[in-house]
Amino acid sequence: MREDGYLFLVDRKKDMIISGGFNIYSTEVETALYEHPAVQEACVVGVPDEKWGEAVKAVVVTRPGQHVGEQELADFCATRLDRFKKPRSVEFVAALPHNRNGKLDRKAVREPYWAGADRRVH
Repeated sequence: MREDGYLFLVDRKKDMIISGGFNIYSTEVETALYEHPAVQEACVVGVPDEKWGEAVKAVVVTRPGQHVGEQELADFCATRLDRFKKPRSVEFVAALPHNRNGKLDRKAVREPYWAGADRRVH
């Protein structure tokens, strides 16, 4: 915050999920997911939720030859995070999209879940 009262965001505000009035940072949930030995890559996004505004969703690529279930991964996160931060759903994919610089394209992961939604909570 500057002396004149202006506040500057120094991280991507869209990486924050607001669920039931709680602020949940995607990177915090992803850090917990990466602690699981079966997780190769993960992207956490907010998806529409009628009750809470947004719900935490993890999109995960597993390591070759590894398998983990949705509930097992959510329970694993619950031991490392506050319960309201754990993923409410997990989707397993073969690969996650990346931009030209090799960074995870979070917008491309998030967009299909919001397509056609009446409102967008970001």
